[in-house]
Amino acid sequence: MALLLAAKLQAVVAQAPIAAPPLALVTAARASSEPSAAARAAAPSPSPARPLQSVPPEPPSPEQQAERAVLEGLRARRGELDARDQAIAAREMVLAAAEKRIAQRIEELGALQQRLQVLDQRLSEREAAGWRQMVKLYEGMRPRDAAAIFDDLETSVLLQILDRMGERKAAPVLGAMKPDRARSITAELARHRARPAD
Repeated sequence: MALLLAAKLQAVVAQAPIAAPPLALVTAARASSEPSAAARAAAPSPSPARPLQSVPPEPPSPEQQAERAVLEGLRARRGELDARDQAIAAREMVLAAAEKRIAQRIEELGALQQRLQVLDQRLSEREAAGWRQMVKLYEGMRPRDAAAIFDDLETSVLLQILDRMGERKAAPVLGAMKPDRARSITAELARHRARPAD
């Protein structure tokens, strides 16, 4: 329906003759829009644009110069302090990292020391058990047979055995040994027992 109305409106517009405006109206309109020559002559002419003159700045006063010098000094001092703060912060970070590494190393060394102590204790216990078995072996032998072995045994080994033997078992063995060997081993045994324990 809207299309039908639009088509009828177009047909009406097409049939209506376009009348030219009267010449007098056009001339009057043109005359009113253009100013007259008299009006143009009476209007003041625009003045030509003057270039801006640069005014030289006034020299700063001594107070301003002093103030500027103080401000520049403060700015330089602040820059130095900022650089110093940054250097101190960097050193603190390096120190903190070093302390952390040292603390970790101390923990590792502490754990290693504990393991070594445990191993040393086990070794000492095993060594003591070996000496006890050897002492038990010689205590079970006849004194004359043990003395024959002790006469030729290395002194350091013999000292360890005699030191761990009971006195009742060691006396008959020493009595059955060669006298010179028994005398020297008794002196060594006395010196051995006089030494402070490790």
